[in-house]
Amino acid sequence: MQIIRDLADLNETHTAWRRDLHAHPEIGFQEHRTAAFVADRLAEAGFEVTTGIAGTGVVGRISTGAGGSIGLRADMDALPMDEGPGVDERPWASRHPGLFHGCGHDGHTTCLLAAARHLASSRSFQGTLTVIFQPAEEGLGGGARMVEEGLFDRFPTDAVFGFHNMPLLPLGTASVRPGPAMASFDEFKVAMTGQGGHAGMPHTTRDPALALAEATCSLQGLVSREVNANSAAVLSVTQIHVGTTHNVVADQGWLGGTVRALDEEARAIVEAGLARTVAGVAAARGVTAAVDYRRGYPVLVNDPAETARAAAVLADLYGGNFRPDFPPLMAAEDFAFMLQKRPGAYLLFGQGGEGGCMVHNPNYDFDDRLIPMVATALVRLVENRLPAAG
Repeated sequence: MQIIRDLADLNETHTAWRRDLHAHPEIGFQEHRTAAFVADRLAEAGFEVTTGIAGTGVVGRISTGAGGSIGLRADMDALPMDEGPGVDERPWASRHPGLFHGCGHDGHTTCLLAAARHLASSRSFQGTLTVIFQPAEEGLGGGARMVEEGLFDRFPTDAVFGFHNMPLLPLGTASVRPGPAMASFDEFKVAMTGQGGHAGMPHTTRDPALALAEATCSLQGLVSREVNANSAAVLSVTQIHVGTTHNVVADQGWLGGTVRALDEEARAIVEAGLARTVAGVAAARGVTAAVDYRRGYPVLVNDPAETARAAAVLADLYGGNFRPDFPPLMAAEDFAFMLQKRPGAYLLFGQGGEGGCMVHNPNYDFDDRLIPMVATALVRLVENRLPAAG
């Protein structure tokens, strides 16, 4: 792809920014240093800067006159995990044990800053650009909180776009697809209470361990037998906790997990079926059950018209390396809350290759070669959406 020369020339500076952010990771809603870093650089570039949205969120806004408006969003938070051996020996390794930019949000923040500063300097668009630096994407719903606090009322935008690095795509490729692109994300916990006793005399007990095991197996039938085979859904039991020693039947225990779906109908079917299945197993085994089901992020749905516009930009930049056939992901993204309020799309930029690994892995690191590629794509998207007069 043809990298914008200014972005190529400044990549050493932008790489230093990214590595500084990587060395100072901050968990969701605690991104104080990161927010200050972002706000300072936006102000230097001439943006009107607003801080404190959703606690640590930052919004920059710049206008070149009459015209439409566009929003670009990046996430800022790190994960509560440690870097793996080798990665933690790099000069830019995390300086805070238990915190790590294991998803590349340090890179996303840098890419958007690079694009924003270039656009502020070039003035190669006509209208209003809003850059949104969101806190707490990793399961805490910072995107929802920004929307609830009036993000689009305070900073009107005609369309909004987000993006993410994607290790499952090779470096130098990109993708965007219309419709459902990432799954909803729900959590559940099922607590079962029976009657404990001696493991050598189980007939005197009501065993929650057996009920939990049966419920775990039975829940797998919800997707395979109740969700339309043309729909995508996942139910995973990821925890089972019961008992303390070998010769005691426990009186209580619990299981927990996650539900993902690519459409709201499938999501509702699994939620209702989980409650019904658990109740049936509990009744059959003479125990009581309590279900705590919590809905999290909704399905991320890309607007067809805005996706087509973004796809045209990426196809022009990447040529045959544009991948519109990349399948939807069963991971979740709280950018979905923003897309519920404004049309837009979520773009993926490949950073996979030999020796790479998936996000949320202790050995992950953002590939700094991606910074000018993503920043160029964001610039061209803004120029396409808000063409300059003449």
